[in-house]
Amino acid sequence: MAFRISGLSPEPFRHLYGLSDAELAKHGVKRYVVDTPTGYPDRIEMRDASPGETVLLLNHVCQPADTPYRASHAIFVREGAEETYTQVDEVPDVIRLRLMSLRAFDKDGMMLDADIVEGKEIEGVIQRFFANPDVDYIHAHNAKRGCYAGRIDRA
Repeated sequence: MAFRISGLSPEPFRHLYGLSDAELAKHGVKRYVVDTPTGYPDRIEMRDASPGETVLLLNHVCQPADTPYRASHAIFVREGAEETYTQVDEVPDVIRLRLMSLRAFDKDGMMLDADIVEGKEIEGVIQRFFANPDVDYIHAHNAKRGCYAGRIDRA
């Protein structure tokens, strides 16, 4: 069964690009200059930001459903990111190389299943979740810090 992994749209974050640190602070956002090749996963382009690039750490509502599973958490967005990652049957390294928590939701935003999996083995859990016809979409989160990583839909 084919699946699509998607990053976030840049639209809700564009107004933050280029703001001063003081202006970002008014929005509850913090800027970092990336100093390592991993550790700053951009949620738009679905890649680790490179050393020297800047990222914005902000709170994002990743599960907006009006259910007990409504959720938000901190995410990184690469400052200036414009290309939303969306690929069929491809797992980006930003997920592939991490321990992930997958959460399967129905069309109403109620969680039906969840599991923890090494990113290199993620396809098996995706297939198992989508074998249930009631599963509408899957959210991937970094298991260690809990940050939202991306959305997985049937392709």
